[in-house]
Amino acid sequence: MTSRRGFLKNAFFSGITFCSCSLLDEALAQYPVSEEKKQLVARTKDAGNDPSLSHRHPLMGTKRKPVIIDGKRIFTIDTHAHCFFPEAVALAGDGAVINAAVKGGPQHYIPVTDKSAVQYRLETMDAMGIDMQVLSCNVFWYNKTRDVAQEICRINNENLAALCKAYPTRFSAFGSVALQFPDLAVQQLEEIMKTPGLRGIAIQANVLGVDFSDPKFDPVWAKAEELGATLFMHPQSTPQLASRFKGNGWLSNTIGNPLDTTIALQHLIFDGTLDKFPKLKIIAPHGGGYLASYAPRSDHSCFISPSNCDPNIQLKKKPTEYLNQLYFDSLVFTPEALRHLVAQVGASQVVIGTDQPIPWNEDPVGHVMETPLSNRDKAMILGLTAAKVLGIKTS
Repeated sequence: MTSRRGFLKNAFFSGITFCSCSLLDEALAQYPVSEEKKQLVARTKDAGNDPSLSHRHPLMGTKRKPVIIDGKRIFTIDTHAHCFFPEAVALAGDGAVINAAVKGGPQHYIPVTDKSAVQYRLETMDAMGIDMQVLSCNVFWYNKTRDVAQEICRINNENLAALCKAYPTRFSAFGSVALQFPDLAVQQLEEIMKTPGLRGIAIQANVLGVDFSDPKFDPVWAKAEELGATLFMHPQSTPQLASRFKGNGWLSNTIGNPLDTTIALQHLIFDGTLDKFPKLKIIAPHGGGYLASYAPRSDHSCFISPSNCDPNIQLKKKPTEYLNQLYFDSLVFTPEALRHLVAQVGASQVVIGTDQPIPWNEDPVGHVMETPLSNRDKAMILGLTAAKVLGIKTS
């Protein structure tokens, strides 16, 4: 194992400085992107950096009117919004896959020192009617050594904290942890939850193919439960099916991402992890994958085939009932799909998600308002639930 001192000595690009998360003001000055670092970022497989993929919201330059429901102003919160930081991406090394060739890809980079990039994000939020985004960095460090993964997370977390400090009414964030090293992830989680603006952690839907029901992750879930941290569980496709995903339609994402989430949630339910940690707060983006659309089948599986179920695991509830202790974002595209999601899991379990800066849904507020729900349900989805779950003060 490379020592921290050795890593510092042999860091593969110059200019990295190491500082405590508490030294945010000093940290802000260290992130201007040199030409050398731009070249390092370019050598990763960050196809999303292609300038031709830049996307401008059609209503950019306008500000959507505040949401008023039953005479009350609703503070809208988007729990599913992404960003990257050049210094962290550079640490991923040559050939690392960071971002796909997607519209909005270049708008992922919003270090607080790049005022124009941050302003672009804020104006996009204004056009969409979003008051606050809860930012997260999609994971690209689970296959890195302990020192490299720790440093990537440090850079991410300081940048996220800096954005939250500079724009406290517009940004909150989910911090980054090196989940492949659970003991380190526990330490990082403790630090994250002491940092203003950070509300929990962003994790993938598994760690290099190991599901979260594996007992080695229990210390992380126990600490998250203890601290009241929220887990934002973002999928990264289902690589075991890569050969089946070949062909037209970007199936690795279109099918692979929702499937990744579905598998992760089913393991947490069926393997008893949610019984072990009943107060764990998990947000599953993309409407929780396919689970809510076909959940009742889960209630029959062990009755139909007991030989395929573990008799030592006795769940405390029916599998479908665990959906009522999870949270799901609203990124399901149609009012009917959102209505069905709410019918399955309850309006109190649904929050806004946009996947910004990727323009999957450019009218997230209208999407909720057009769904046949009660005013109270709409208010919860638009912001009341997220504010309660994440501890965000809205007034």
